[in-house]
Amino acid sequence: MTIGILVFYFFPNTACLLLLKIVTLIILVIILAINLTYKKLNAHRLKGITGILIFAFFFVFGSLLCLLNNETLNEHYFAKKSYPYLKVWVNDEPEQTNDILRFKARVVSGYENREQVKLNGQLLVALKLDSINPVRLKYGDELIISAKYLEVEPPYNPAEFDFKSWLAGQNIYEQTFINQNHLLKTQRNIGNPIIKFALDLREKQVAKYRKLIKNDEAFAVASTLILGYRADLSKDTLAAYSKTGTIHALSVSGSHVAIIFLVLDFFLIFLNKKRALRIFKFVLICSLIWTYALITGLSPSVVRSAIMITIFIASKTFARNKNSYNILAFAAFCQLVYNPFLIWDVGFQLSYISVFGLIYLQPKIYKWVYIKNKWLDRIWQLIALSLSAQLVTFPLCIYYFHQFPVYFLLGNLFISIPLFIIMILGIAILIPFIDRLAPIFEWIIITTNTVLKWIADLPYSTFSAVWINLPELLLLCLALGLFVYSLSRFNKKILFTSLSVFIAYQSMVFYYDYIAGKQKKIIFFSLRKNYSTAFIDAHNAILVTDLEPENKNYQFFVKPALDEMQIRNIRFINLKQDTVLGTFIKRNRQVIFDQYKILLIDESLNYKNIKLSGEFSSLWLHNNTRYKLNNLPKEVHYKSIIIDASNKDYKIEEFKVFAENMKKGANILKKNKAYLIDLSQ
Repeated sequence: MTIGILVFYFFPNTACLLLLKIVTLIILVIILAINLTYKKLNAHRLKGITGILIFAFFFVFGSLLCLLNNETLNEHYFAKKSYPYLKVWVNDEPEQTNDILRFKARVVSGYENREQVKLNGQLLVALKLDSINPVRLKYGDELIISAKYLEVEPPYNPAEFDFKSWLAGQNIYEQTFINQNHLLKTQRNIGNPIIKFALDLREKQVAKYRKLIKNDEAFAVASTLILGYRADLSKDTLAAYSKTGTIHALSVSGSHVAIIFLVLDFFLIFLNKKRALRIFKFVLICSLIWTYALITGLSPSVVRSAIMITIFIASKTFARNKNSYNILAFAAFCQLVYNPFLIWDVGFQLSYISVFGLIYLQPKIYKWVYIKNKWLDRIWQLIALSLSAQLVTFPLCIYYFHQFPVYFLLGNLFISIPLFIIMILGIAILIPFIDRLAPIFEWIIITTNTVLKWIADLPYSTFSAVWINLPELLLLCLALGLFVYSLSRFNKKILFTSLSVFIAYQSMVFYYDYIAGKQKKIIFFSLRKNYSTAFIDAHNAILVTDLEPENKNYQFFVKPALDEMQIRNIRFINLKQDTVLGTFIKRNRQVIFDQYKILLIDESLNYKNIKLSGEFSSLWLHNNTRYKLNNLPKEVHYKSIIIDASNKDYKIEEFKVFAENMKKGANILKKNKAYLIDLSQ
C-alpha cells in the first residue's frame, strides 16, 4: 500500500482515478471469489497467484487512497480560480508570534458576482492583528476573508527547510497574508464538535497549570509534556532535551501513553481472573486512554499512540495468537487509510520505527547480559530499551535533524524515572484536592531540567551539523538492518555483507568530505530584505552579510547551506568594511575572490559619476542605489548583474529592465533561487 501512496503522491493524475477504482473493485471481487470457493477450486494450488493479487490490491488501493486524499484533484478545489472573498473556518489551534496569528483554514465556499460557490481545500493564513483590538479566534470559527492566495513558495536556498513539501504533506498548497480589517468573523462555529470539545478541555487544564505552577519554565514543560500544548519553551531548555537525546519526552507520544497504560494495567491486574472482567478491563483502560487523548486536544501524535495501544490491548484481550508485528502493521494501516499523507510525517515515521525497534531489538539486546540483581537488571532493561530505540531511529534523526546526542544513554536513563513521576503527578494534580502536590510536581520538573542542562553542557555532548543525503541514508539503514539481523541470527555472511555496505557508506562520506576540502564557491543567498553572500574556500567561508549569527534569517536561510557544505570556520563582514583575507579582497566597492571580480554599486554612488575601467564578472546592485546605470563608463565590462533583496520591488523591476536592455543575465535574489558560482570547476 505504501508503494502505491508513494508513486501517486509524486505523480497525481485525475485520469487514473476512475481506472484505479475499477481495478481495485475487480481485484477485490476476484480475491473474495477465491476465498468463497476455496475448497471447490482447490485454491491452495493458486497460492502464488493469490499472493500476487493481494499485493496488487494493496498497491492500487494505496494509489486510490492517495489520489482521493489529494484535494487539488477535486473539481471544486478553490485555487483553480481566483475568488475575491472566501468563506473559511479555522481548522486548527491558532498560533500567535508577536502580532501575527497563523492558522490552517478549511475553505467552505467562494463569492463570485454576489453568488456563493461551493469549494473545498485548505489554506494557510497569516493574520496581522490589530494592536488595539486584536481578534480572538478558536478552532472551528467561521470567517469571511478578502484574500489574495498564492502557491506556497519553494525553498530558494541550498539545504533550506522545504516548507512547501512539509505543508503539501498536510494537503496545504496555498497561503495568504491578510490584515485584520480584511476579515469578518461570523458568530458560527462549524468545526468538528469532538475536536472543539477536546481543545476547550485542554485550554481549561492549561489554565489550571498556570494557577498551580509558579515557575514559567516548569509551566511550559508541564504543558508541553503532558498536555501537548504549544508552550513557549526557552532555547536553553529545548537545547538541553535535544542534546541529551530526550527531546521525545517533550512531545506527547507513545511513551507517554504507554506509561498511562502500564500504570492502569498494574492497578487493574485483579481483573485478569475471568473473561468478563478482562473485557471490562479492556473497555475501562481504553476509555481512560482516550479520555487522556481528549485532554491533550486530540493531537496527532497522541491519537496515533492511542490507536496503537487500543489495538494492542484488543489483541491481548481477545486474540489467542498475538503477533506484535501484525498489530503494529495494522495500526499503521488504519492510520494510512484515514490519511495516506501521514507517510511523510516525521513523527509517524519515527514512532513506528522506534516501536518496531522495541519489539524486535530490545529483547535481543537484553539477552546479551544476564544480571542476577533485581534492581541492576531493571537498569539494564532500561539501557536495552534506550539502545534499541536510539539504534533504529538514529539514521532518520541524522537525516532530518542533523545531530546525534552522545550522552543519550545517560540522558534517557536519568529521565526515565522523572518522566514516569511527572506523567502520573501531572495528571493527578488536575484532580481537586490532589492539586496540593503541585509544588512537588514543579520541583521535580525544575530539577530534571537542571540535570539535563548539566548533561548537555558536558564536553562533546552532541555531534551537530551532521548532513547525510538520501543515498547515504539508504546505505546506512541497509548496513544497520543487516548488522542487527546478522547478530540476531549469528550469521557471519550477513555480518560481512553489512560491513561491506557500511564501508560503501563510509567511502561515500569520505568522497564528499574530499570534494568539500577542494571546493571553491560563491553563494549569493536569496533573502526577503537582507543580503548575504558566502565566499567559500574548502572548509572556510567569508560571509558578507548584514545578518548576525543569532538572527533567525541567518539560522533558517544561510546556516543550513554552510553546514551542508561542511564549513567549519565562518568570518562575518559587511559591505561597509574593507577587508583583505587570503584570496578575498573587498576594497573601494570592488570584491575579488579567486579571479572572480565584482563591482558593487550602492547608495554611496547616488547621483555621482565614476571613473573606472576593467573587466568584471558581475555588477552587484545594492540598497536601492540611485546611480544611473546607463552612465557606467564604457571601459567597464561585465557579464551579469546581481540584484540583492535590500532593493525594493520597484527598483528590482527597474534593474531587471536595464539588464534586459543590455542583454545581460539578471540574478534576482528575492523570491528566486540562490545564485551559485562554482569556481572549482
